[in-house]
Amino acid sequence: MDPQTLNNHLQAIGLEARSASRYAAKASTAEKNSALHIAATALRREKTALLAANALDVSSARSAGQDDAFLDRLTLTDASIESMAQGLEQIAELPDPIGEMTDLVRRPSGIEVGRMRVPLGVVAIIYESRPNVTADAAGLCLKSGNACILRGGSESVRSNQFIARALHEGLSGAGLPASVIQVLNVTDRTAVGLLVSMSEFVDVVVPRGGKSLIERISREARVPVLKHLHGVCHTFIDASADLDMAIKVSVNAKTQRYGTCNTMETLLVHESIASRALPLLCSIYHDKGVELRGDEAARALVPFMNPATEEDWHTEYLAPILSVRIVSSLDEAMDHIARYGSAHTDAIVTNDWANANRFLREVDSSSVMVNASTRFADGFEYGLGAEIGISTDKLHARGPVGLEGLTCQKFIVLGNGQIRGG
Repeated sequence: MDPQTLNNHLQAIGLEARSASRYAAKASTAEKNSALHIAATALRREKTALLAANALDVSSARSAGQDDAFLDRLTLTDASIESMAQGLEQIAELPDPIGEMTDLVRRPSGIEVGRMRVPLGVVAIIYESRPNVTADAAGLCLKSGNACILRGGSESVRSNQFIARALHEGLSGAGLPASVIQVLNVTDRTAVGLLVSMSEFVDVVVPRGGKSLIERISREARVPVLKHLHGVCHTFIDASADLDMAIKVSVNAKTQRYGTCNTMETLLVHESIASRALPLLCSIYHDKGVELRGDEAARALVPFMNPATEEDWHTEYLAPILSVRIVSSLDEAMDHIARYGSAHTDAIVTNDWANANRFLREVDSSSVMVNASTRFADGFEYGLGAEIGISTDKLHARGPVGLEGLTCQKFIVLGNGQIRGG
């Protein structure tokens, strides 16, 4: 597609999305919920065909030389399709935030001033490899009264278009226009730059993917961006930690799944518990095929550990590799997180609630956990139904972005003929 044709095509999509956003904003809760349930039913009904389409995407990506972490994010299974369907149904069960009025206060003039929760308008989502984002993002945008433009990666185009058909079946069944959810089939990378600069049509952009994609969107966007650049997540085993709990949480945080942004990449261990915890933990990691890279103190306890470099502490591996450091105090652990972390998710394992409370207050990340795996940093696990992404920014939305993060509030004024005096 030549540049002018591509630009015209995207302009037409943007215009349709802007028009559709008015329908989405005024859609009733019953209409939105009906669309979500019908789409979930369609996903389950067409599971076999969707898996076949996804298998073609995976085969093409493998032939193109994509690594195991990428293929893991791209691959759909019976369980992941069921999770997509359940995610849509959970979104349908969540309270509808649109139109909620709060904070009404009567002023001396007699007017009442409050706030009403409203949609953002048109949300553009740019993402790579994960086809489940198509269903999650569309479902959340619909329930929050937004129209959306979804642009997945070229590697998942077959899967995404198939999921889009299920979503459009839901919209049609609920009497809503198909342009409320538009899934681009344009694989030209130029389309991304055009889409994120259409400030007349797009109200917010959510990039989901690798660091290079998110950096590009942040650089080129002419509209607000909800994002996180990478997930260098930490678990700190405090001196007072229950050993069995520490092992269970730390193994899960690293090995439950390697290619996700909430996977632990650095393990910090207090020196007073290190001699008991590290050999046991590292034996488990070794058996699971995890490469360990540690500081000098950690390597003294686990001789088969490779030396860690300065770069390792900064790295989001998205792979079976783990950095390990022994620290002398809670403060040293938090200093390490402040220096090397990405403000995504960090956890402490401890039985000292004074230390737990300090960790909660002082670690400046979008999710901070006590005695739980970092893998819980997820909209589905937080009860949001699903998430459109994770934001490590501090304005508007932070952490997993669900329904409320896709809305804003406007002031409303209720009067009874009041006029302002001179």
